[in-house]
Amino acid sequence: MTAQNWDPWNYRENIYSGRDRDVTSELAEDTTGRQHDLVGFRVEATDGSIGKVDGATDEVGSSYVVVDTGPWIFGRKVMLPAGTIERVDWDDKAIHVDRSKDEIKDSPELGETGWDDPDYRDRLGGYYGDYYGPRV
Repeated sequence: MTAQNWDPWNYRENIYSGRDRDVTSELAEDTTGRQHDLVGFRVEATDGSIGKVDGATDEVGSSYVVVDTGPWIFGRKVMLPAGTIERVDWDDKAIHVDRSKDEIKDSPELGETGWDDPDYRDRLGGYYGDYYGPRV
């Protein structure tokens, strides 16, 4: 993923994989629509597991997953913008993100206003955007 084309709130093209079939070509034209099926998937950072998907959206321009980190960060839920997802493996029921556990742990905490708060989304997009460079 190059810095010039990273978009925090849209899923990347060709993020789907599977051992038994080529779901990449099947879903390359439509990377939305299956995100609700991601609930319960394991979430893997670059250096290990961080929890399970508690919720996901597929809204163009505002997609994200909510991860229940369990005891790892004292039960904190974190929002990961869709652009951080590197790969979804349907066979292994796992989402792979291209950030480390510490980078996710240090992300802005959700306040009282909720997941849809524009200020929170701006802070979160800016936080992750710093790792990719300028956003689209």
